[in-house]
Formats: sequence, C-alpha cells, structure tokens
Amino acid sequence: QLQLVESGGGLVQPGGSLRLSCAASEFTLEGYAIGWFRQAPGKEREGVSCISGSGAMTNYADSVKGRFTISRDDAKNTVYLQMNSLKPEDTAVYYCAALFLKVDICLGGAYDYWGQGTQVTVSS
Repeated sequence: QLQLVESGGGLVQPGGSLRLSCAASEFTLEGYAIGWFRQAPGKEREGVSCISGSGAMTNYADSVKGRFTISRDDAKNTVYLQMNSLKPEDTAVYYCAALFLKVDICLGGAYDYWGQGTQVTVSS
C-alpha cells in the first residue's frame, strides 16, 4: 500500500520560508494527484494546495496564493510545498495526500492515502 512521509516542518519566524516534502515509499507517484492539507489547533482541516498527476494543474487556497508553490519531481518520487512569507496563521500540522486519477486534475478532497503530518510553527 502506498505510504507517504512528510518532512521539512519546523519553527520559523514570520516572513521566513520552509519547503515541505512529501515522499512516497516503494511505489511511484506517477499518475497520482497530490494534495497538501493543514490543520491548526481548534480549526477544521483545510486544503492548502494540490497538483495533478502530470503537474499541469495546480490549485491553491486563497490564503496562500502568491506565497506557496507546489511542485513535483516524479524521478525522486516526491512532491514539494515551498512556503514563503510565512505568517503566524500558517501554523498547523501539514499533511500530504495522494489519489490515483486517470484524468489529469487535482481535487480538494477524497484522497485515498495520507501521510502522518509535519508540524509547521511560525512564531517570533
């Protein structure tokens, strides 16, 4: 079964940057749409970004547009979330998720496979 591992989280000052990675073990991510989600204390899980299997389609939540960039490197079996100009409200546990689709789109939900999450804390 496909397993996903997130990494790259940590403590960063407001205005700083982090790059999160979502790596698949054993199985290739080719053909999988990948979504990034986050959940802050006391809040519902929200979609942050997603990327289609080919990388042709990407989507971002309004709150992160212009600051976050999603990308994928299928040769490394990894999807990245580059986070710039971080704000305290970006503090959350970030999860990646995967869904195999024959159509080259990405979705806001309904993912089959989930990682364990990585903590991002934005604070002075």
